[in-house]
Order: sequence, then structure tokens, then C-alpha cells
Amino acid sequence: MTDQLPELEDELENGDGSEEIYERVNLVVDKGQEPLRIDKFIQARIEGATRNKVQQSIEKGMVLVNDKPVKANYKVRPLDRLIVYSTKNPESTEIKPENIPLDIVYEDDDVMVVNKPAGMVVHPGCGNYTGTLVNALAWYLGDENDRSATEPEIPRFGLVHRIDKNTSGLLVVAKSDKAMSDLAKQFFDHTVERRYIALVWGDFEEDAGTVVAHVGRHQRFRKIMDAYPDGEYGKEAITHYEVLERFNYVSMIACKLETGRTHQIRVHMQHIGHSLFNDDTYGGDRIVKGTIFAKYKQFVDNCFEIMPRHALHAQTLGFIHPRTRKHMQFESPLPADFTGVLEKWRRYRRNGDD
Repeated sequence: MTDQLPELEDELENGDGSEEIYERVNLVVDKGQEPLRIDKFIQARIEGATRNKVQQSIEKGMVLVNDKPVKANYKVRPLDRLIVYSTKNPESTEIKPENIPLDIVYEDDDVMVVNKPAGMVVHPGCGNYTGTLVNALAWYLGDENDRSATEPEIPRFGLVHRIDKNTSGLLVVAKSDKAMSDLAKQFFDHTVERRYIALVWGDFEEDAGTVVAHVGRHQRFRKIMDAYPDGEYGKEAITHYEVLERFNYVSMIACKLETGRTHQIRVHMQHIGHSLFNDDTYGGDRIVKGTIFAKYKQFVDNCFEIMPRHALHAQTLGFIHPRTRKHMQFESPLPADFTGVLEKWRRYRRNGDD
């Protein structure tokens, strides 16, 4: 496991391992508070906040007072309830547009839904400055006559969630500040439908279940994540799962997320003894269930060669359109490496061999 830590550290530092990008700060104005401009009030109450950044957040609709957006000159009143949305990680100041093909499932003036391939990092960060989804978006959405543009010159787009580098599947991208703030709120309210398909080690006694365990950085190995069932550390995380197909030694399951923590499904599955197939960070890149015979080991190694990544795919994404308010839902078929491994396991289950 330790051999994988440097790569994982890059993944965590650039935020690519986390579903939700925005965090929410809740504030309640004191009873004795004198009238004060909201930007000054927030700057005084949130560590590291600058007035300029606060004003930008207000303009983008990322600050709510009593569940409604306000203007920067609004003066807070006693017992006002404030919600402030902010990014968890600083964004790169310069993004190089790159002509990388995108699998665009849907696009209009407000949103894009992209099918991300396994192996692509979502956002530039430590160790991954090029070849990312954001580099590709910068090219696609930028001025085709000037490919030297940096981020401030590129039409606004925003990521409201991410998936791991080696997870394939669907992501929604906001093309305006209003769409970004609206979608971020939907993620916080747990109204966005996210369904993943995973191949995990072992069989299940039940057909469905729920994992409730906080997820946070491992207290000894700080470059990986761990589950904390008592909730004394990390952040609340809830994963619902359903068994779709059983192969004796491995199972295909569907996972629905209530929360979007870093590596949530991977950590939760390891926590209940069902590490993702070929997950080299959380113990799935070796034989966890099955026989010790050489023929079986060769079969598993062949599966690892077909799918040289953890077996996780973001299949379903559903949300309310930020402008039309209509429910939209998208499906992504399993990629070829995933279907190839499933077919091998189906033959193995039928025949007892490869």
C-alpha cells in the first residue's frame, strides 16, 4: 500500500478524490448585532475570508440570508440565518487549454454533462497540471481563435463535484455562476441522484444494505482515507448498496450516495470487508476471496490486466435543471474494461475456470 501513497497524495491535494467541491458555512447573527454590511460581517466571522472574495461569492449567489440571495450592501439583522458556500480547495490561477476529446452527453447554455474516462484527472493540481478534464473544458469553451487564454479570459465554467482519476462516468459542469450556485446547493441538500456500479470482493448475505461511517484521513497514514464508525473523527458519510449480480468470489453492486466524501465508496466497501476489485489503495489488488490454486490466481491476474484500475463507474446522474427546474437524468454505459471483466467472471461462474 505504501508504494501507492505518493500518487494518492497528489489525488487528495488536487481535490480529485472528492465528490463534493463546495463546503457550507452556517452563521446565525447575534441578538444584539447592530446593522452591518453582510460582506464585512462575513469577513469578520470566517477565517481567511477577504472582502473581495466575499463580494464575489455574494454576486454569484453563493451567500444566502434566510434561504434567499442578497446583495453586497445588505445589512445583517439580529437572528438572520446565513449560509455561505465556498470551495474547499484553491483553484489554479492559470489553466492551459488543451485539445483533448470530450465525451459530452448533454449541453445547453447552463450545464454540460460529461462522461469522463478512467485515467483522467478532473482538475489540475499537485502532480497533474495537464491532461485534465478542466484543461479540456478550457479548450472546448474558450475562444477558438486564441488558445493561449488563461483562466480569467475563458468563459466561466465550474465543477460542483468530482470523481477519482481512475473512476469512470458522469460529471455535471456548470457554465454560469447561477448554475454553479444552484447545483452546489442541490448537492448539499442531497437531492442529486448519484448511482455507481462497482465490482467488489466477496459475496453478501443480504441483497441490500447501508453503510454509515464517518470518512476522514487515516490517522496513521495521512495520505489515505479511513472509516470511523463511532463518528468521533472525519465527516458523516452514508452509502446505500444493492447486489446486482453474484459471482461467488466477487459481486457487482450498485451504490447510491447520500454524501460525497473523498473516496467514500472505496473506503466504505473496505470497511465492511468488500474492497473494490483491483483497488490498489484499499486492498483490492490482491486475491481477497477464493482459492489458492495457481489456475485461479492466473484467472484473477488476467482480470486485473483487462481492468488495470479499481472497478467503479459513475453510471447515473440526476438533478434539477438550474434554469428550467425540470428534472434531468443521464445514464452512462459501463466501459469496455468493466464489461470485459464481468464477462470473464460470468464464464468462470458457469464453467469453474477461465
